[in-house]
Amino acid sequence: MNYDVRGKIAILTLDEPEKLNALTAGIRAGIREGLQRADKDDGVRVSIITGAGGKAFCAGADIGTFDFDPEKARAFFIDAIEVLTAPERALKPVIAAVNGIAYGGGFELAIASDFILAAESARFAVPEIKLGLLPGFAIVRLQNIVGRAKAKEMSMLGDPVNATEASRLGIVSRVVPDERLLSDAIAFAERIASQPRLAVQMAKSFYNRGLGGDEMRHAIDGFPFLLTHADAREGINAFLEKRSPRFENG
Repeated sequence: MNYDVRGKIAILTLDEPEKLNALTAGIRAGIREGLQRADKDDGVRVSIITGAGGKAFCAGADIGTFDFDPEKARAFFIDAIEVLTAPERALKPVIAAVNGIAYGGGFELAIASDFILAAESARFAVPEIKLGLLPGFAIVRLQNIVGRAKAKEMSMLGDPVNATEASRLGIVSRVVPDERLLSDAIAFAERIASQPRLAVQMAKSFYNRGLGGDEMRHAIDGFPFLLTHADAREGINAFLEKRSPRFENG
């Protein structure tokens, strides 16, 4: 994770483009530590999260590291949820500047942010169903953004939506040309940073009230259960072996 401060703006860049900025242990630690660092810095008013390279904001979980042991899966998911909810829990506003794909955990990291600015090339998806799984954090957030029916469709089919459709659905605040993504995100952040600090932080706190309640515990319980099923094992193995999965459909 690269952490840079420009004036009143902290820029956190997911910096493993060779892995499409997947949520490796290093990336997860960087997100958590970077947002904590920004909150503690009195000079920082707004944070931006973006991805290095042109292909991905964040491709989601590092699937090759999944462990099928239920207790280890639960521990992993608790850690992942803590990271994915970090933008919500941050005291200061967080902007996701999404370039390329934001799939799975990458999509969840984006929607946990206060605002999403999307490059025209951006794509959003919760494709976990194709692994025999379901999104964790998004399963309790997505319907509040796009509506229940669309959330079910996205979760049951796993198909991506482009930036224009994401804007229509209310996922994205605005869509900008790829080459202007970071400059526009900084300009947007600077406008927020120019407002009264306490009022901005209080607005975030009030609008986010009630998030992270009992429904998050249901998600934490559900992921390890699905991961122990034969369909998840087949889906993950198929993904790693670059073949089509053969689900038992039982």
